[in-house]
Amino acid sequence: MGLFSNQLSNVVEWKEFREDMIFYKWANQEIKKGSRLIIRPGQDAIFLFNGKIEGIFTDEGDYDIESQIIPFLSTLKGFKFGFNSGMRAEVLFINTKEFMVRWGTGNPINIPTPQLPGGMPIRANGTFSFKVNDYIKLIDKIAGVRNSYVVEDVKLRITSILDQLLMKWIVKEGKDMFNLQAMSFDIAKGIKEDLDMQLFDSGITITNFQIMSFNYPESVQKMIEKTASHSMIGNMNTYQQVSMVDGIASGKVHGGGTASDMAGMMMGMNMANQMMQNMNQANNSNQSVSNPATSNPATGKPNFCPNCGQKTGETNFCSNCGQKL
Repeated sequence: MGLFSNQLSNVVEWKEFREDMIFYKWANQEIKKGSRLIIRPGQDAIFLFNGKIEGIFTDEGDYDIESQIIPFLSTLKGFKFGFNSGMRAEVLFINTKEFMVRWGTGNPINIPTPQLPGGMPIRANGTFSFKVNDYIKLIDKIAGVRNSYVVEDVKLRITSILDQLLMKWIVKEGKDMFNLQAMSFDIAKGIKEDLDMQLFDSGITITNFQIMSFNYPESVQKMIEKTASHSMIGNMNTYQQVSMVDGIASGKVHGGGTASDMAGMMMGMNMANQMMQNMNQANNSNQSVSNPATSNPATGKPNFCPNCGQKTGETNFCSNCGQKL
């Protein structure tokens, strides 16, 4: 705020700077001869006269207003300070940083889905970032009627419409209700574009919007986890084997060494049976490939004697060993 020194000069500065404040107005105080302007890092200073922008100063530093600022003001560059009178002007300080805000749905959002006639109650949370990008719009819509504007003001404006935007972009194009996390990037991109349009007239732009997680009701979440675990196991035999190994490793299979040995033996037998089945299937497959023609399709008799391997002819008996064909 302005500090006077014997009513002869003052310091125009944003002294009580707050990280969560978007702008601060040093308003309607007479700037005296010899006054100074202080711009700190992360601040821009805008001189206003009768509500109109006279000059924008972006470089940090300590400036003499009469010699270093007034010559650059559009309509006040020829202003001369009187002995007892000064310049009545407003100075608007803008916080130029990018603000990041955490958000979360206050109440579950009921998303329509064919599986649940009443809708799926879903919560979501994440972050969004914004910054001031148009000083003229900011002054016209907000700073013209307010002395300050804080991050919480923007957050309230955004969260008031966020539930509707989430519903819009989740339902859009029939997204999989049980796999929303995989599509969170596309959903967030659509919401960012809509929020940018909502804040367009205030001179603020959304620089980033992220969805960290979607949260389902506890019963639905357990069902999703169970389905995922079953699909990873593949079949019940493997599931039983894995469960048995887990039980032995964790000590849940009790009863001393006998119980553990029995469990291990059963698991070994199951694995041996599975290996034998796999070997038999492989042998059968190899035989069928290596012997594609075991009989003559015209006579129905084998092409080779099953007893000695002699090539057969049209007779009913092998010419070498007498085996009936």
